[in-house]
Amino acid sequence: MTTFLQQLFNALALGGVYALVALGLTLVYGVMRVPNFAHGGLYMLGAYLTYAALNGLGVGYVPALLLAAVAVALLAALLERLIFFPLRDAPHVHPMIAALGVLFFLEAGVQLIWGPDFKQITEPVQGIVNLGGVTLTWQRLLVIAASLVVMLGLNFFLKRTLTGATIEAMAQNREGARLVGVNTARVGMLTFAISGALAAVAAALIAPINAVAPSMGEVMNLKVFAIIILGGMGSVPGAIVGALLLAFAEVFGGYYINLDFADVIGFALLVLVLAVRPQGLFRRTV
Repeated sequence: MTTFLQQLFNALALGGVYALVALGLTLVYGVMRVPNFAHGGLYMLGAYLTYAALNGLGVGYVPALLLAAVAVALLAALLERLIFFPLRDAPHVHPMIAALGVLFFLEAGVQLIWGPDFKQITEPVQGIVNLGGVTLTWQRLLVIAASLVVMLGLNFFLKRTLTGATIEAMAQNREGARLVGVNTARVGMLTFAISGALAAVAAALIAPINAVAPSMGEVMNLKVFAIIILGGMGSVPGAIVGALLLAFAEVFGGYYINLDFADVIGFALLVLVLAVRPQGLFRRTV
């Protein structure tokens, strides 16, 4: 039972990170109908900017996380305005190719500035905590708590604020929202900014546990696209449930079966679910 609980907390921490990244991607797809393949690059950049703020500016972990989130949010909004907005009426393949180009550009830029070697961020709170015989690092508890707070905050923003309501209205009917006075261009930029901030926060949370590398964005891209397909394209609850399912499959499958096949087990789950429900587990909510 102790081992099971240990893996449970590990899966919750990993699932929280997956959920934050997947939620950003889901929002962009739901509102803009853009499969943003550059999303993994924003996630990777968030980790590097956190590393740079900690080591270059000498600020604390929380300020570094916030600085990275703001910087990536601004960059994401700029990308929407300069790249995706002009392609809004183009065939779907055009923004997809543009997004891939942005991903590779960000990877090349990171390698040019920080080099191709792995970087390590020191855990902000050192040590471990014992919960009923289950030994956990403080960082994993921080990841679980912070991801939960961010998800609750996002839900409050979407459901309880006027700006959140305009995002949902645009997701349901873009043209109808424009006709009733919603500034669709501003909402599109805001959605990209929120998406970038979520990716950066997720990267900053997991960076002290995993190494920071230029390729981390490509790996995360594959996983979050699998998550939103599994949960249902454009579904906020589906993104969260899909993230947890993938994390649980990876952690428990890797521990009880074989760690080398952890990723394979997660994608095998995706195939099985989609064989039963091709539309995903949930209907689109944004």
